[in-house]
Amino acid sequence: MNTSMNKKMKIGQFSDSFLPIVDGVGRVAFNYCNTLGKKGQEVVAICPMEDMGYRGNFPFEIIDYYSATVPTTAYNAGVPDLDTHFKKRLEMNKFDIVHVHTPFIAGFEGLKYAEKHHVPVVGSFHSKYYDDFYQITKSKHLAKIGTDALLKFYDHCDEVWTVSKNSADTLRSYGFKKEIIVIENGMEVKDIDESLAVKAKKHYQLNDEIVLLYVGQINWKKNLERILNACALLKKDKIKFQLVFAGKGPHEKEVKKRAQDLNLSDNFTMTGHILDEELLYGLYSLADLFVFPSQYDTYSMVVREAANAKTASVVVKDSAPAECIEDGINGLLCLDNDLSLYKVLKDALKDRDKLKEMGIKAKESIPVSWDVIMDQALERYKNLIKNNSKKA
Repeated sequence: MNTSMNKKMKIGQFSDSFLPIVDGVGRVAFNYCNTLGKKGQEVVAICPMEDMGYRGNFPFEIIDYYSATVPTTAYNAGVPDLDTHFKKRLEMNKFDIVHVHTPFIAGFEGLKYAEKHHVPVVGSFHSKYYDDFYQITKSKHLAKIGTDALLKFYDHCDEVWTVSKNSADTLRSYGFKKEIIVIENGMEVKDIDESLAVKAKKHYQLNDEIVLLYVGQINWKKNLERILNACALLKKDKIKFQLVFAGKGPHEKEVKKRAQDLNLSDNFTMTGHILDEELLYGLYSLADLFVFPSQYDTYSMVVREAANAKTASVVVKDSAPAECIEDGINGLLCLDNDLSLYKVLKDALKDRDKLKEMGIKAKESIPVSWDVIMDQALERYKNLIKNNSKKA
């Protein structure tokens, strides 16, 4: 183990979701690995096996293990016990600290490694897992059993991090008693060339009408019906707009059908999962307003990405995504009902110039770079390693 804090650390980042990125946790785990690697740390990602393409351009290593696709989802479930080479490759690494991003298979591999080698472990709490369990099982009892199991997982971590005050409150509501550290997520802060908006507009055959954008999983738990219902009311008022949903998920067909039922087909575009980063940045930049009424998210990377493109967001008051929003200054707040979202959208769309001003304020006040966030993470890693060495 490195005893000097001046030496670079060897850090194991364990996640059940990684490249190719399909969700927020995978994106966060990737950015931890990528940014820490660029900062000169020795980083290894431990994750299920996926078709990641060429790996030689990453500033970190990858140890992956056998996995199989989970039906009706965008995920591969790892089965490390069936991969004998994985165990050998993992044991070849002497980590100074372990960071687990998910309390599932990869997370337990991280806990086992940390216990065996007597190194500290950080556990990140990213999601409202009770909601996930309930959506899968449709049983409050089973969802509670799953949540209780997660509490035991996080109790084994030396330090638990959440990405927002809202997510810390969620973990507390599950019954977690230990200290919680809030380490927000960062993003790649950069200026977006105007040509990317033109590229996205042409690619998705959009016109000069108002563009309302949602980016994320196509999953009802993201409050997507709220967006559709509010937009149906806008259409009844004969307001011209285009609604774009970018992403993929288990409810794509249902969402498309619901849009048809609400007579939104002529206003509605579903892009699917966007692999071309320039197209995604272009959509963010092209949009007049980013609409994200999710109550499920414990943090919102997409709200920050929209802000980086000078696009303001509409989010639900007192939700986790609302923590960075000053209503009417750098974004807009609504209540969690169709009528409220509709009224906020209707009022906002009367003045596109004011929306642009809010977008500029969003760019100035909301995005924080991964570089800044990783400096915070490194300090906590160092303190944990130092305290752990005192116990030895």
